[in-house]
Amino acid sequence: MATATTALTKWTIDPVHSEVQFKVKHLMITTVTGSFQRFGAEVEAPGDDLSQARIEFWADVDSITTGNEQRDAHLRSPEFFDHAQHPRIHFVSKGTKAVDHDGSWDLIGDLTINGITKPIILGVEWGGVMKDPWGNTKAGVTINGKISRKEWHLNWNASLEAGGVLVSDEVRISCEVQLAKQG
Repeated sequence: MATATTALTKWTIDPVHSEVQFKVKHLMITTVTGSFQRFGAEVEAPGDDLSQARIEFWADVDSITTGNEQRDAHLRSPEFFDHAQHPRIHFVSKGTKAVDHDGSWDLIGDLTINGITKPIILGVEWGGVMKDPWGNTKAGVTINGKISRKEWHLNWNASLEAGGVLVSDEVRISCEVQLAKQG
């Protein structure tokens, strides 16, 4: 008996309509938001079913911005991302797991920061597929997750006089991604 195979469709990130952000507690009372300005991905999926996609994502460390040049330079330094030795953050998907019936899923993969690769799980909220006014097929997803920065040796911190630390260990990942179907 022959088995049907579904052709894989290639998708690319539309950087004009996408954001890759992170959020970290500062002084234990407020949140600082940062983002990467240069990023991309190779995405292959069976047709429009992105819940079964193979994804390889990257972000350039030197494109980090938090709205403060001094802080951005510190984040690129060896005390954090060590841009000179590790110029990119990299994610490779390993699989997915459906979490509810509205199309949301968990994205399972390996995240590499500072040359250290660890497994992570990211929550994906499906936005849907739509044709733009020029006939291009676009898909949208919202991606969220949390990591412990110390697991990737992003250890720099300072103790506060009143107790606690300057920068939280937990980093929240928040991405709005629009993908463009290729060919």
